[in-house]
Amino acid sequence: MTNDSLYGLLAEFNSAERLLDAAQRARDAFAPAALEAYSPFPVEGLAEALRQKRDPIPPAMLLGALFGGVGMFALEWYASVFNYPINVGGRPNGSWQAFLPPAIEMTVLFAVLFGVLTMLISNGLPRVFHPLFAVPAFERASGDGFFLLVRADDPHFDAQRARDFLESLTPLTISEVAA
Repeated sequence: MTNDSLYGLLAEFNSAERLLDAAQRARDAFAPAALEAYSPFPVEGLAEALRQKRDPIPPAMLLGALFGGVGMFALEWYASVFNYPINVGGRPNGSWQAFLPPAIEMTVLFAVLFGVLTMLISNGLPRVFHPLFAVPAFERASGDGFFLLVRADDPHFDAQRARDFLESLTPLTISEVAA
């Protein structure tokens, strides 16, 4: 297969420890963005071994919370002070205490919405097809398989060098993933 028709090389390992060791050794040989690991359960230290970038969900949730809370408070204040002021029992039009419960509700709602949308976008979901789905062994990734993928989208990717490196890790199998 040529580099143009190759999505990457997929190596299967028999344990989480072997996968972690392989990921640690592969991070020095390949660009961190070209590596992905798949396992049926979280493996302690795997994210650090792959040098994964920071999680974008907490900043997005903070932005959503600020947007929802401040937006709702501003809407209530505008409605009661400028748009439709009503004198109720001599209280001021901009009585902030009455605005807090809806503003807190919108803070929580928008934080959750921004968090879920960011999670879906950062995971690339919804994904109808992925090249890994065509590899028969990859069906076991959610059961008992431990996989390390070296993607071919790096301009310096050399398929033979990557295959030789993966073979030096003694995986169970190495599969070519078609693009």
